[in-house]
Amino acid sequence: MTEGNLSSENKSYLDYAIDHGASDIHINVGVPVCLRVDGKLFTIPNAPEVTVAKAKELIKGLASEELLESLKQKKEIDFSFGYKEMRFRVNVYYQMGNESASLRLIPSKIRGIKELGLPPILEQFTGQSQGFVIITGPTGSGKSTTLAALIDEINTNKRCHIITIEDPIEYVFEHKKSIVSQRELGQDTNTFSRALRSSLREDPDVVLVGEMRDLETIDAALTLAETGHLVFTTLHTNSSAQTADRIVSVFPPHQQQQIRSQLASVLLGVVSQRLIPRAKGGRVLAAEIMVVNSAIRNLIRDNKIYQIPNIIQTSASEGMISLDKVLAELVSRGEISLEDALTWSLDPKSLKMMVY
Repeated sequence: MTEGNLSSENKSYLDYAIDHGASDIHINVGVPVCLRVDGKLFTIPNAPEVTVAKAKELIKGLASEELLESLKQKKEIDFSFGYKEMRFRVNVYYQMGNESASLRLIPSKIRGIKELGLPPILEQFTGQSQGFVIITGPTGSGKSTTLAALIDEINTNKRCHIITIEDPIEYVFEHKKSIVSQRELGQDTNTFSRALRSSLREDPDVVLVGEMRDLETIDAALTLAETGHLVFTTLHTNSSAQTADRIVSVFPPHQQQQIRSQLASVLLGVVSQRLIPRAKGGRVLAAEIMVVNSAIRNLIRDNKIYQIPNIIQTSASEGMISLDKVLAELVSRGEISLEDALTWSLDPKSLKMMVY
Protein backbone atom coordinates (compact mmCIF):
# COMPACT_ATOMS: atom_id res chain seq x y z
CA MET A 1 0.00 0.00 0.00
CA THR A 2 1.31 3.43 -0.94
CA GLU A 3 0.09 6.92 -0.13
CA GLY A 4 -1.23 7.33 -3.67
CA ASN A 5 -3.58 4.34 -3.29
CA LEU A 6 -5.37 5.70 -0.22
CA SER A 7 -8.90 7.06 -0.67
CA SER A 8 -9.57 10.70 0.22
CA GLU A 9 -11.81 9.57 3.10
CA ASN A 10 -9.08 7.33 4.52
CA LYS A 11 -6.59 10.20 4.20
CA SER A 12 -8.91 12.52 6.12
CA TYR A 13 -9.10 10.06 9.03
CA LEU A 14 -5.33 9.46 8.98
CA ASP A 15 -4.67 13.22 8.89
CA TYR A 16 -7.02 13.80 11.83
CA ALA A 17 -5.30 11.07 13.85
CA ILE A 18 -1.82 12.49 13.10
CA ASP A 19 -2.88 16.05 13.92
CA HIS A 20 -4.37 14.98 17.28
CA GLY A 21 -1.43 12.82 18.39
CA ALA A 22 -3.36 9.54 18.31
CA SER A 23 -1.62 6.24 18.95
CA ASP A 24 -4.37 4.09 17.39
CA ILE A 25 -7.36 4.24 15.04
CA HIS A 26 -10.31 1.82 15.28
CA ILE A 27 -12.80 1.04 12.52
CA ASN A 28 -15.79 -0.86 13.90
CA VAL A 29 -19.35 -1.28 12.63
CA GLY A 30 -21.96 0.56 14.72
CA VAL A 31 -19.79 3.44 16.00
CA PRO A 32 -17.92 6.32 14.33
CA VAL A 33 -14.20 5.87 13.67
CA CYS A 34 -12.42 6.03 17.07
CA LEU A 35 -8.99 7.26 18.13
CA ARG A 36 -6.84 6.46 21.15
CA VAL A 37 -5.08 9.56 22.48
CA ASP A 38 -2.96 9.44 25.67
CA GLY A 39 -4.33 5.99 26.38
CA LYS A 40 -8.03 6.94 26.14
CA LEU A 41 -10.54 6.19 23.35
CA PHE A 42 -12.85 8.77 21.83
CA THR A 43 -14.89 9.03 18.64
CA ILE A 44 -13.97 11.56 15.97
CA PRO A 45 -16.39 14.52 16.36
CA ASN A 46 -19.14 14.69 13.70
CA ALA A 47 -17.90 11.47 12.07
CA PRO A 48 -20.79 9.27 10.86
CA GLU A 49 -21.49 5.86 12.33
CA VAL A 50 -19.61 3.17 10.42
CA THR A 51 -21.99 0.87 8.53
CA VAL A 52 -21.14 -2.64 7.29
CA ALA A 53 -20.67 -1.27 3.76
CA LYS A 54 -18.57 1.69 4.98
CA ALA A 55 -16.26 -0.59 7.01
CA LYS A 56 -15.62 -2.73 3.93
CA GLU A 57 -15.02 0.39 1.83
CA LEU A 58 -12.56 1.93 4.32
CA ILE A 59 -10.64 -1.33 4.74
CA LYS A 60 -10.57 -1.93 0.98
CA GLY A 61 -8.93 1.50 0.72
CA LEU A 62 -6.13 0.37 3.03
CA ALA A 63 -5.34 -3.20 1.96
CA SER A 64 -4.27 -4.67 -1.38
CA GLU A 65 -6.45 -7.20 -3.24
CA GLU A 66 -3.97 -9.93 -2.28
CA LEU A 67 -4.30 -9.07 1.42
CA LEU A 68 -8.10 -8.93 1.22
CA GLU A 69 -8.11 -12.37 -0.37
CA SER A 70 -5.90 -13.60 2.46
CA LEU A 71 -8.36 -12.06 4.95
CA LYS A 72 -11.16 -14.27 3.62
CA GLN A 73 -9.01 -17.35 4.22
CA LYS A 74 -7.27 -16.48 7.49
CA LYS A 75 -9.97 -14.24 9.06
CA GLU A 76 -7.29 -11.76 10.22
CA ILE A 77 -4.31 -10.12 8.54
CA ASP A 78 -1.40 -7.88 9.57
CA PHE A 79 0.34 -5.37 7.32
CA SER A 80 1.89 -1.91 7.42
CA PHE A 81 2.14 1.12 5.12
CA GLY A 82 3.61 4.62 5.09
CA TYR A 83 1.68 7.90 4.93
CA LYS A 84 3.24 11.35 5.30
CA GLU A 85 5.63 11.28 8.28
CA MET A 86 4.06 8.14 9.79
CA ARG A 87 3.88 4.40 9.33
CA PHE A 88 0.72 2.52 10.18
CA ARG A 89 0.69 -1.05 11.51
CA VAL A 90 -2.70 -2.53 10.64
CA ASN A 91 -4.63 -5.54 11.87
CA VAL A 92 -7.83 -6.33 9.96
CA TYR A 93 -10.17 -8.86 11.54
CA TYR A 94 -13.79 -9.98 11.69
CA GLN A 95 -16.15 -9.30 14.61
CA MET A 96 -19.76 -10.50 14.53
CA GLY A 97 -19.11 -11.37 10.90
CA ASN A 98 -18.14 -7.80 9.96
CA GLU A 99 -14.77 -6.46 8.84
CA SER A 100 -12.98 -4.31 11.43
CA ALA A 101 -9.53 -2.77 11.67
CA SER A 102 -7.08 -1.41 14.23
CA LEU A 103 -4.28 0.88 13.05
CA ARG A 104 -1.25 1.72 15.22
CA LEU A 105 0.54 4.99 14.35
CA ILE A 106 4.33 4.75 14.25
CA PRO A 107 6.47 7.84 13.57
CA SER A 108 8.80 7.39 10.60
CA LYS A 109 11.55 9.19 12.52
CA ILE A 110 13.28 6.86 14.95
CA ARG A 111 13.88 8.66 18.23
CA GLY A 112 17.01 7.98 20.23
CA ILE A 113 17.45 6.61 23.75
CA LYS A 114 17.83 10.09 25.32
CA GLU A 115 14.99 11.61 23.30
CA LEU A 116 12.60 8.91 24.50
CA GLY A 117 13.61 9.45 28.11
CA LEU A 118 14.94 5.92 28.41
CA PRO A 119 17.50 5.24 31.16
CA PRO A 120 21.08 5.75 29.84
CA ILE A 121 22.01 2.27 31.12
CA LEU A 122 20.27 0.86 28.01
CA GLU A 123 23.23 2.07 25.93
CA GLN A 124 25.23 -0.61 27.75
CA PHE A 125 23.17 -3.31 26.03
CA THR A 126 23.89 -1.95 22.53
CA GLY A 127 27.64 -2.16 23.13
CA GLN A 128 27.62 -5.93 23.71
CA SER A 129 28.72 -8.40 21.04
CA GLN A 130 26.42 -11.24 22.13
CA GLY A 131 23.57 -11.96 24.50
CA PHE A 132 19.83 -11.60 24.95
CA VAL A 133 17.91 -8.36 25.70
CA ILE A 134 14.15 -8.48 26.30
CA ILE A 135 11.73 -5.53 26.28
CA THR A 136 8.47 -6.35 28.07
CA GLY A 137 5.20 -4.68 28.94
CA PRO A 138 1.53 -4.66 27.96
CA THR A 139 0.26 -3.84 24.48
CA GLY A 140 0.72 -0.16 23.67
CA SER A 141 3.55 0.41 26.15
CA GLY A 142 6.10 1.47 23.53
CA LYS A 143 8.10 -1.76 23.27
CA SER A 144 8.64 -1.44 19.51
CA THR A 145 9.74 2.19 19.90
CA THR A 146 12.32 1.21 22.54
CA LEU A 147 13.61 -1.63 20.35
CA ALA A 148 13.92 0.73 17.39
CA ALA A 149 15.97 3.17 19.49
CA LEU A 150 18.34 0.39 20.56
CA ILE A 151 18.76 -0.94 17.03
CA ASP A 152 19.30 2.55 15.62
CA GLU A 153 21.98 3.20 18.26
CA ILE A 154 23.87 0.16 16.94
CA ASN A 155 23.15 1.12 13.34
CA THR A 156 24.63 4.59 13.95
CA ASN A 157 27.75 3.54 15.83
CA LYS A 158 28.81 0.03 14.81
CA ARG A 159 29.65 -1.77 11.57
CA CYS A 160 27.30 -4.74 11.80
CA HIS A 161 24.81 -6.80 9.85
CA ILE A 162 21.47 -6.31 11.60
CA ILE A 163 18.56 -8.61 10.73
CA THR A 164 15.03 -7.80 11.89
CA ILE A 165 12.19 -10.34 11.78
CA GLU A 166 8.83 -8.61 12.24
CA ASP A 167 5.08 -9.09 11.81
CA PRO A 168 4.66 -6.64 10.17
CA ILE A 169 7.64 -4.30 9.66
CA GLU A 170 7.09 -1.22 11.83
CA TYR A 171 10.04 1.20 11.86
CA VAL A 172 12.03 1.29 8.62
CA PHE A 173 15.80 1.63 9.16
CA GLU A 174 18.21 3.37 6.83
CA HIS A 175 21.60 1.76 6.27
CA LYS A 176 24.08 3.80 8.33
CA LYS A 177 27.32 2.27 9.56
CA SER A 178 25.48 -1.05 9.61
CA ILE A 179 23.57 -2.99 6.96
CA VAL A 180 19.96 -3.61 8.05
CA SER A 181 18.01 -6.50 6.51
CA GLN A 182 14.32 -6.29 7.44
CA ARG A 183 12.20 -9.41 6.97
CA GLU A 184 8.42 -9.45 7.26
CA LEU A 185 6.36 -12.49 8.21
CA GLY A 186 4.22 -13.62 5.30
CA GLN A 187 6.13 -11.58 2.72
CA ASP A 188 9.77 -12.56 3.34
CA THR A 189 9.45 -15.60 5.62
CA ASN A 190 6.75 -17.97 6.84
CA THR A 191 7.54 -18.19 10.57
CA PHE A 192 9.64 -16.44 13.20
CA SER A 193 11.38 -19.69 14.14
CA ARG A 194 12.28 -20.57 10.54
CA ALA A 195 13.60 -17.06 9.90
CA LEU A 196 15.68 -17.23 13.09
CA ARG A 197 17.25 -20.56 12.16
CA SER A 198 17.87 -19.32 8.63
CA SER A 199 19.55 -16.20 9.98
CA LEU A 200 22.46 -18.33 11.21
CA ARG A 201 23.43 -18.66 7.54
CA GLU A 202 22.99 -14.94 6.81
CA ASP A 203 26.06 -13.69 8.70
CA PRO A 204 24.23 -11.56 11.30
CA ASP A 205 25.79 -9.70 14.20
CA VAL A 206 22.51 -8.43 15.67
CA VAL A 207 19.03 -9.94 15.34
CA LEU A 208 15.75 -8.28 16.32
CA VAL A 209 12.81 -10.66 16.82
CA GLY A 210 9.57 -8.67 16.83
CA GLU A 211 7.88 -10.98 19.34
CA MET A 212 8.55 -14.35 20.96
CA ARG A 213 5.22 -16.12 20.47
CA ASP A 214 5.97 -19.83 20.90
CA LEU A 215 8.42 -22.44 22.11
CA GLU A 216 10.13 -22.80 18.72
CA THR A 217 10.81 -19.04 18.45
CA ILE A 218 12.11 -18.80 22.03
CA ASP A 219 14.33 -21.84 21.52
CA ALA A 220 15.78 -20.46 18.28
CA ALA A 221 16.36 -17.01 19.84
CA LEU A 222 18.22 -18.55 22.80
CA THR A 223 20.37 -20.59 20.43
CA LEU A 224 21.23 -17.47 18.40
CA ALA A 225 22.29 -15.60 21.55
CA GLU A 226 24.32 -18.60 22.66
CA THR A 227 26.18 -18.84 19.35
CA GLY A 228 27.71 -15.38 19.46
CA HIS A 229 24.93 -13.02 18.38
CA LEU A 230 23.22 -10.06 20.05
CA VAL A 231 19.47 -10.70 20.13
CA PHE A 232 16.73 -8.17 20.97
CA THR A 233 13.09 -9.17 21.38
CA THR A 234 9.79 -8.44 23.15
CA LEU A 235 7.52 -10.42 25.45
CA HIS A 236 4.14 -9.63 27.04
CA THR A 237 4.99 -9.87 30.73
CA ASN A 238 4.64 -7.48 33.68
CA SER A 239 8.05 -7.69 35.36
CA SER A 240 11.62 -8.85 34.90
CA ALA A 241 11.15 -11.84 37.20
CA GLN A 242 7.96 -12.88 35.42
CA THR A 243 9.83 -12.67 32.11
CA ALA A 244 12.42 -15.27 33.16
CA ASP A 245 9.66 -17.47 34.58
CA ARG A 246 7.56 -17.22 31.38
CA ILE A 247 10.45 -18.25 29.13
CA VAL A 248 11.26 -21.31 31.23
CA SER A 249 7.63 -22.37 31.71
CA VAL A 250 6.99 -22.52 27.95
CA PHE A 251 9.19 -25.63 27.75
CA PRO A 252 8.20 -29.14 28.91
CA PRO A 253 9.31 -30.02 32.47
CA HIS A 254 12.17 -32.30 31.39
CA GLN A 255 13.79 -29.42 29.46
CA GLN A 256 13.31 -26.64 31.99
CA GLN A 257 16.57 -27.03 33.90
CA GLN A 258 18.53 -26.94 30.65
CA ILE A 259 16.63 -23.79 29.59
CA ARG A 260 17.31 -22.14 32.98
CA SER A 261 21.04 -22.72 32.47
CA GLN A 262 20.88 -21.50 28.89
CA LEU A 263 18.89 -18.37 29.79
CA ALA A 264 21.17 -17.61 32.75
CA SER A 265 24.24 -17.72 30.51
CA VAL A 266 22.93 -15.45 27.70
CA LEU A 267 20.49 -12.97 29.30
CA LEU A 268 21.93 -9.43 29.48
CA GLY A 269 18.92 -7.51 30.69
CA VAL A 270 15.17 -7.00 30.82
CA VAL A 271 13.35 -3.68 30.44
CA SER A 272 9.75 -3.83 31.70
CA GLN A 273 7.98 -0.65 30.66
CA ARG A 274 4.66 1.20 30.84
CA LEU A 275 3.31 4.42 29.35
CA ILE A 276 1.51 6.29 32.17
CA PRO A 277 -0.86 9.26 31.65
CA ARG A 278 1.02 12.45 32.51
CA ALA A 279 -0.74 14.78 34.95
CA LYS A 280 -0.49 17.71 32.53
CA GLY A 281 -1.37 15.73 29.39
CA GLY A 282 0.48 13.23 27.25
CA ARG A 283 2.16 10.12 28.62
CA VAL A 284 5.40 9.41 30.43
CA LEU A 285 7.57 6.29 30.30
CA ALA A 286 8.08 4.22 33.45
CA ALA A 287 10.61 1.41 33.03
CA GLU A 288 11.89 -1.27 35.39
CA ILE A 289 15.48 -2.14 34.53
CA MET A 290 17.14 -5.46 35.31
CA VAL A 291 20.82 -5.72 34.40
CA VAL A 292 21.80 -9.36 34.70
CA ASN A 293 24.71 -9.87 37.11
CA SER A 294 26.17 -13.00 38.68
CA ALA A 295 23.59 -12.99 41.50
CA ILE A 296 20.67 -12.94 39.03
CA ARG A 297 22.31 -15.61 36.86
CA ASN A 298 22.54 -17.87 39.90
CA LEU A 299 18.91 -17.24 40.85
CA ILE A 300 17.72 -18.13 37.34
CA ARG A 301 19.92 -21.23 37.23
CA ASP A 302 18.79 -22.37 40.70
CA ASN A 303 15.08 -21.75 40.02
CA LYS A 304 14.87 -18.98 42.63
CA ILE A 305 13.39 -16.40 40.27
CA TYR A 306 11.08 -15.13 43.02
CA GLN A 307 14.16 -13.56 44.67
CA ILE A 308 15.02 -11.40 41.63
CA PRO A 309 12.95 -8.35 42.77
CA ASN A 310 15.13 -8.14 45.92
CA ILE A 311 18.29 -7.97 43.77
CA ILE A 312 16.77 -5.23 41.58
CA GLN A 313 15.83 -3.17 44.65
CA THR A 314 19.33 -3.35 46.14
CA SER A 315 21.37 -2.88 42.94
CA ALA A 316 20.80 0.77 42.02
CA SER A 317 24.59 1.21 41.68
CA GLU A 318 24.50 -1.21 38.72
CA GLY A 319 21.75 0.73 36.96
CA MET A 320 18.83 -1.36 38.16
CA ILE A 321 15.53 0.09 39.34
CA SER A 322 12.16 -1.45 40.20
CA LEU A 323 8.95 -0.33 38.51
CA ASP A 324 7.46 0.77 41.84
CA LYS A 325 10.53 2.91 42.59
CA VAL A 326 10.16 4.63 39.20
CA LEU A 327 6.43 5.19 39.78
CA ALA A 328 7.11 6.64 43.25
CA GLU A 329 9.67 9.07 41.80
CA LEU A 330 7.20 10.18 39.10
CA VAL A 331 4.51 10.79 41.73
CA SER A 332 6.97 12.76 43.90
CA ARG A 333 7.85 15.00 40.95
CA GLY A 334 4.16 15.58 40.21
CA GLU A 335 4.43 14.00 36.74
CA ILE A 336 1.76 11.36 37.36
CA SER A 337 -1.06 11.00 39.88
CA LEU A 338 -0.86 8.56 42.79
CA GLU A 339 -4.06 6.96 41.50
CA ASP A 340 -2.46 6.14 38.14
CA ALA A 341 0.72 4.97 39.84
CA LEU A 342 -1.24 2.54 42.01
CA THR A 343 -3.10 1.26 38.95
CA TRP A 344 0.18 0.26 37.29
CA SER A 345 2.06 -0.77 40.44
CA LEU A 346 3.18 -4.37 40.97
CA ASP A 347 3.00 -3.86 44.77
CA PRO A 348 0.63 -0.96 45.66
CA LYS A 349 1.27 -1.30 49.42
CA SER A 350 5.02 -0.93 48.92
CA LEU A 351 4.49 1.99 46.52
CA LYS A 352 2.41 3.90 49.09
CA MET A 353 5.23 3.52 51.62
CA MET A 354 7.73 4.91 49.09
CA VAL A 355 5.55 7.93 48.32
CA TYR A 356 4.69 8.74 51.93
